[in-house]
Amino acid sequence: MKVCVSVTRISASESAAGVRCSTTRLANEKTHRMRSWILSLTLCTASWFVLSGAPSAQASEARETPAKKAIRRAKSAVVNIHSERTARDRDSVFEGAPSRKVNGMGSGIIIDERGYIVTNQHVIAGVDSLRVTLSDGSTFTAETISWDVKHDLAVIKIESSRAFPVIPPGTSSDLEVGETVLAVGNPFGYEHSVTQGIISALSRDVEVSDHQSYRNLLQTDASINPGNSGGPLINLDGEVIGINVAIRAGAQRIGFAIPIDDARRYIARLLSIRDLNNLYHGLIAHDVKTPEQRKLVVDAAEPNSPAAAAGFRPGDVVTQIGAITVFDQADLERAFLGHAPQAPVDVVVMRSNENVTLTVELSRVEDSKSTTIARGAVPGAARPKITPAKDPVAAKSWDMLGLRLDKATVSQLGPMRKRYRGGMRVAEVREKSPAADYGMKKGDILVGLHVWETIRPEDIGYILNQTTLITGADPLKFYVVRDGEVLYGNLRLVSRQK
Repeated sequence: MKVCVSVTRISASESAAGVRCSTTRLANEKTHRMRSWILSLTLCTASWFVLSGAPSAQASEARETPAKKAIRRAKSAVVNIHSERTARDRDSVFEGAPSRKVNGMGSGIIIDERGYIVTNQHVIAGVDSLRVTLSDGSTFTAETISWDVKHDLAVIKIESSRAFPVIPPGTSSDLEVGETVLAVGNPFGYEHSVTQGIISALSRDVEVSDHQSYRNLLQTDASINPGNSGGPLINLDGEVIGINVAIRAGAQRIGFAIPIDDARRYIARLLSIRDLNNLYHGLIAHDVKTPEQRKLVVDAAEPNSPAAAAGFRPGDVVTQIGAITVFDQADLERAFLGHAPQAPVDVVVMRSNENVTLTVELSRVEDSKSTTIARGAVPGAARPKITPAKDPVAAKSWDMLGLRLDKATVSQLGPMRKRYRGGMRVAEVREKSPAADYGMKKGDILVGLHVWETIRPEDIGYILNQTTLITGADPLKFYVVRDGEVLYGNLRLVSRQK
């Protein structure tokens, strides 16, 4: 961005302080006058420094505000995200249509030294490529790791041999209305911009559209604009206390952020080693976050699990895993990420006011003999693994779409694997169903429905539970990969035809 500054030029004749020397005067008089002028200039210069000179200790101390200290502590872990995606004509027919490239922007927060970054799901939805810029100007290509459509969060990753700075996590449990906060991000492409405001309200429920709503948001009057999405809302200690997510259209200085305590619970699921590494630890624990303390307390260890073999007990407080200090389940999962199965990992717990070191050897999920824990369940509550025949998502997909779906591998996407992060493979199409009527075939890989990607069964379930969408008059657009090409069309669901 160019900044134009108006400068008044000083002409050469004026540059000698208005003094003109006559060529008819004696040399010694000229020398005398020159010495006097130099002495006068020196004294004037010295006087100027005395009157307006270098900042005094008092001025420097006055400028060292809490806001400056907070930004200095947090800014290196805030990133700007630039995206590129392919936009398609919504009115096009199933066989395909011309497309164009669209650029997007957002913000993110580094949550792990290895380059794991959290942002909003809507920042990375449907993109072909992601580029991340750090505060020092360095740029990296990013890969999407996982996402949560319902809570609008995602984790992406950048690669480097260096360790990245991590933003200090705070807590939203002690926030009060009127507290000063700062928003950092990439509004309208102005990288690493900072705005200041206060907490305007707590626990706001916000309906953004028919298909997206948020619960328990923080409201702030710190200016948030397009491009701030995914960036941090920080307190005056330089700790992140919220993730900026939305603004009120048509209003001024009404922005919203996901409280960090809520976000960290969702991030723990996004970093689950069960999903990302196909490994498990079997530790069941819960977060304790109050104004007085932040800790991860053990509830139980799954039977026959690595955690059970390591000797965890109910009431243990996990304080460190390897080199990572642990405060919550998000720390627990990221600390175990990247470890090989059966490789020993030291875990320090506080037990009866003493530090005890336990050794965990992670196991592959297929080797698990323990009971599967339902994601999002109350700690300690277990259920048997659901079989496909009783899976409510599978049943709804079969009844409403006419599809039996299996999770597709990345290799099955062929040349489209760089554009899409996965999909659901069509294992069977019911005759005379909406899917059959509109051209879907066995072997197709479903990569999108409406505005959402379809990577996991949970995505299908979420979409088919959108009442407004399902009962609406418009058809449901779908996208499939077939023979290395992306095809799309429209479905009229059974419930709409009744």
